[in-house]
Amino acid sequence: MALAEQSSLDSVDESIGGNTLVEDENLEQYLTFIMSGEEYGVDILSVQEIRGWEPVTPVPNSPVHVKGVVNLRGIIVPIVDLRAKFHLDNVEYGPLTVVIVLRVSFDDGERIMGVVVDAVSDVYGLSLEDMQTAPDLGDHVKTNYIRGLAAVDDKMVIVLDIDALLEGDMRSPTELNVVH
Repeated sequence: MALAEQSSLDSVDESIGGNTLVEDENLEQYLTFIMSGEEYGVDILSVQEIRGWEPVTPVPNSPVHVKGVVNLRGIIVPIVDLRAKFHLDNVEYGPLTVVIVLRVSFDDGERIMGVVVDAVSDVYGLSLEDMQTAPDLGDHVKTNYIRGLAAVDDKMVIVLDIDALLEGDMRSPTELNVVH
């Protein structure tokens, strides 16, 4: 792992550990990451760890955005490429590519999943007043996984509801109506 990459991961890990977060009851903390030049955020309470990219074991007949699985200390963790899930251009994974390991809650319980992103960015404290609802883009564009949009330092952060975003990836094939 490159020194700059490790330094970046270390500073985010410190933020996750609470060393740099602002203690304000009205603020929720979000880990942000970059994909295709846009910044996205996930609730920091769902983040279990951040890992550098490593090869995964592919799973036959899985959707294109499900890269495979890894064994993380005895737990089999599915890895989802958010670029592919969001239909963004495919890029070669580089030294800044990371997997954010998340605790995701579904109706039938909690699961551990990983998402591949271009790079980790920062940790922000946002209040509900800072966020605007996702725009209505019609029936053809699903935005139910967007918790809100927030302006931070002259840029827009798309705050994701990671549970809603990944829920469909954990349904059984019969629930997804997959034809073999």
